[in-house]
Amino acid sequence: MEVPVFTVDSFVGPGLRGNPAAVCPLGHELSDELYQQIAAQMNLAETAFITGIDPRDTFTTGSRFRLRWFTPTGEIGLCGHATLASAAVLFQHKENVNPVLVFETRSGDLAVTRQGEGYVMDFPLNPPTRQDPNEFRDVITAAVGGHPVQDVYFCSITKKLVILLADSCDRSVLRGLRVDPVALQNSERSGRVMEVIITWKGATEEKPGYDFYYRNFSPWYGIPEDPVTGSDLTVLGSYYSEKLGKKKMLACQCSSRGGELELEVRDDGRINIAGQTVTVLQETIRL
Repeated sequence: MEVPVFTVDSFVGPGLRGNPAAVCPLGHELSDELYQQIAAQMNLAETAFITGIDPRDTFTTGSRFRLRWFTPTGEIGLCGHATLASAAVLFQHKENVNPVLVFETRSGDLAVTRQGEGYVMDFPLNPPTRQDPNEFRDVITAAVGGHPVQDVYFCSITKKLVILLADSCDRSVLRGLRVDPVALQNSERSGRVMEVIITWKGATEEKPGYDFYYRNFSPWYGIPEDPVTGSDLTVLGSYYSEKLGKKKMLACQCSSRGGELELEVRDDGRINIAGQTVTVLQETIRL
C-alpha cells in the first residue's frame, strides 16, 4: 500500500519559517495503530490524515472531509497548522473546486476558506479561566524560572496552561527562555496539563506592531516546543481580545522558526485564524 505525504509549512513568513505538518490524503480509513506509526515515522509536531465522506466525491470535487491529527506519541483533539496545511494540499495539489472546505473533526466542523494567497480557518473559541498560580507552582518554575509572572490561566477543554509574563518584561525575555522539556514534563504528571503557553503583551498605542507574542511547549505530546501553534489562538484570542479591547489582532509565535498569525474574534463564539503556507516536500510511504 502506498500513502501519499505532503510536508507543508503553515503560518509562513519570509524564509523557511512557520510550522511543518505532514498531510496524508487517503482513499480510505486506516487503523489507529497505522496512523500512529506513520506519525511517529514523520516525527513532526502533527501528521494530518484526510479521508472522504461521500464516496461519490473526490479530493477535487468534495467539500466535506474527515480530518484527524496525530503527534509522534498520540492523537490530539485540535490542531491549527495541520488543518491549514490540509486545506492547502486539497486546494493547491488536488485542485479542489470549492471556495470553502469543511473538515469533520473531534472539535466539530472546521471550515477553511481561500483568501487571496492564503486561507482563513473558522475555529471554536476556548476562553481560559484565571487560576491561583500556587496550584501550578512547579510548572511555572520549570517554564519561566525566576522571571516575573503577571497571571496564570487554564483552558480545561484544550488542557492548555497560559503563563502571562509581567508587563515589566520585554520580548527578549520570552525569546530567550530555555525550557527543559524533561523538567517541564516531570513538573506535571496528573494529565491535567498537556501544553504550556508562555505569552507577553506586545503592541501599545505608542509602539504598534504585534498585539501579543507567545511560545508553546508540549512535551506531554512528544513536542518539546511547537514552532507555530494555531490552536493556541482559540485560547489566547479570547484573553487578549478582552484585555486589549480588540477583535482583530496580529500575533507572533517567537520560536526559533517563528510565525505570524492574523486572528479575528467573532461575536458568535468563534475565531477566524488566517495564514499562508508553503509546500516543502511531496513523497510516498510504502507500507
